[in-house]
Amino acid sequence: MQRFVKFTTPFFGPLAVLFGLLACTSEPLRQDGRLRVVTTTGMIADAAQRIAGEHADVTALMGPGVDPHLYKASEGDVRRLAEADLILYHGLLLEGAMSDILEKIGRTRTTVAVAENIPEDQLLDFSFAGKAYDPHVWFDVSLWASVIDPIVDALSAQRPDLRGAFEDNAAAFRELLVELDHWVEESVAAVPDDLRVLVTAHDAFGYFGRRYGFDVVGIQGISTASEAGLRDVERVVDLVVERRIPAIFVETSVSERSIRAIVAAARDRGWDVRIGGQLFSDAMGPAGTEAGNYPGMVRSNVETLVGALASATRES
Repeated sequence: MQRFVKFTTPFFGPLAVLFGLLACTSEPLRQDGRLRVVTTTGMIADAAQRIAGEHADVTALMGPGVDPHLYKASEGDVRRLAEADLILYHGLLLEGAMSDILEKIGRTRTTVAVAENIPEDQLLDFSFAGKAYDPHVWFDVSLWASVIDPIVDALSAQRPDLRGAFEDNAAAFRELLVELDHWVEESVAAVPDDLRVLVTAHDAFGYFGRRYGFDVVGIQGISTASEAGLRDVERVVDLVVERRIPAIFVETSVSERSIRAIVAAARDRGWDVRIGGQLFSDAMGPAGTEAGNYPGMVRSNVETLVGALASATRES
């Protein structure tokens, strides 16, 4: 049966490229039998490459410093998506601005939302457009392991003959995550209970706080789609001054402006809070750096956090 689509807006840009490519490409291109996998975030790409091993080329659309909440696919991106054997994205509304592209390409390509199999009782709620959940699950290392099985199943559906290899790689990755989770727990134990407050630009670290025992405060909400207002800043300044928080943190994928406003306002009120360092929130670091893979990103964040808070003392 033919399907007709009625367009109510001018047809141009990435969506036009997408439909043109899908119309003329019946099958994705392959090279040497390796799967061509495209992911949205670097965290998913890291997991997919570890599980696929030598049997796939994995490309992440969103590089270092990119905010996935606001990211819009370029024409080059949709070309990669149209040529992919498999598309892995996060889901839980993380890639809000890419929803149209992902929905339309899912009609002709295999797309899998790797985080949407996590049971609802393990997710954090937030109020946005009805019932929704905090998508930043990768900050709880034990919870991030939940994306392994969907990735194994998605790869195996493309290459059933390689399921055994994918499962072996997944087992090694799962063991790595168990060790990393233990390392985080041991590392943050150096931070005194009364200093376990994590203040950042947007509320991305809720799962980290729940798992590892931190109060988490974001100036903005879960998404960065709207800027922080004066009331948001005042609310956080009140908390920083009242609880005498020694350090707050900027994020690599979010503007520093609101954090610097907190520092200035707190100093005006007699409390000298400092910027404790830069955390990786919605994107990993550049390839080849310590934070250029998922375990390295987690370690970098924890080292920054512990380094700023563990030895801090409050002024009398």
